[in-house]
Amino acid sequence: MTHTATPRRSGGDVRLRGISKTYGSFTAVHPLDLTVPAGSFFALLGASGCGKTTTLRMIAGLEEPTTGSVALDGRDVTALPPYKRPVNTVFQNYALFPHLDIYENVAFGLRRRGIKSVKKQVEEMLDLVQLGPLARRRPQQLSGGQQQRVAVARALINHPQVLLLDEPLGALDLKLRRQMQLELKRIQTEVGITFVHVTHDQEEAMTMADTVAVMNGGRVEQLGAPADLYENPATTFVANFLGSSNLIEAEVVEAGGDEVLVTAGGARLRLPAGRCTAAVRTGGRVLAGVRPEKMALAHADDAGAVAEGHNRVPGTITDAGFIGVSTQYVVRTRGAGSLAVYEQNIARDGRLVPGAEVVVHWSPAHTFGLDASQDIGAGADRDEEAA
Repeated sequence: MTHTATPRRSGGDVRLRGISKTYGSFTAVHPLDLTVPAGSFFALLGASGCGKTTTLRMIAGLEEPTTGSVALDGRDVTALPPYKRPVNTVFQNYALFPHLDIYENVAFGLRRRGIKSVKKQVEEMLDLVQLGPLARRRPQQLSGGQQQRVAVARALINHPQVLLLDEPLGALDLKLRRQMQLELKRIQTEVGITFVHVTHDQEEAMTMADTVAVMNGGRVEQLGAPADLYENPATTFVANFLGSSNLIEAEVVEAGGDEVLVTAGGARLRLPAGRCTAAVRTGGRVLAGVRPEKMALAHADDAGAVAEGHNRVPGTITDAGFIGVSTQYVVRTRGAGSLAVYEQNIARDGRLVPGAEVVVHWSPAHTFGLDASQDIGAGADRDEEAA
């Protein structure tokens, strides 16, 4: 399976050709073709054991591929040891030297290569990661986010063509993680180096990356820009792993033209043909998908006010959870199973409480169609551990 992302700027690209990794009878990474454009911020996203870290380690030279080749900036490096590859890796635990101050941690790579005059380069790197005033502190005197930035500076000072980041924000708390997502993106934009970032956190991948490869079971399930993966998932795994999706089991009644008409229980739903996978357009069973935040609720008494042409399914609220920015409802429906609906807390309707009869409705344009032969729950139980 060949995947290519759109190039953005000059620099070191990464080309994996037929690369795979097996350990005895276990296949960690199935044969994979992948091109990471020079100068892009690329994320390998997936749950534990999906093969993303193994793929990163093969790029770094820390794992030897069972088959295939690794090329960096047009040069085959498959047989080269890590230290001869134009890459540097930032790990989750940062691996800073505790006995050296920040300045000397960043200067380490230059000094090891015998470079005597390091002051200008080190100061530039510390400015880039906004740690200049802390140059003489030891790692243990810094916060987790600051240590992480030191690790990035220490890697970048060697001018690698590719920077590999293995779960770099995994040890940080949520607020700091979000700050660092923006920080890393800023640094990548400024230096223009190719970043390949491994994470199990979908928000992290979608916030930072130009292109995301969603991995599952040692294969790339889908590759694309974050918004495209979210809006047009090709499989149930991607639909469930990137955010949440309501997947409604339905039967195709009519396919042809710009719309696909399906039935779920007694409800007739319309789907745009352009958002349906090929299998759906040929008829039979289908999974009609819609994101919870694209849906709205109307109390049964107001059903007549629902916009003309909207898909609509009647049901009963079984659960309502207020989470500040939105209220998350669970609605038991006749024919479409239980649906999650997220409504922004703008004008809250006090009647929308558990037990209330409602109509779930949404624009047909917000519906996508997937092949029903897949596992409907694939990707829903996201593993919070890094692979």
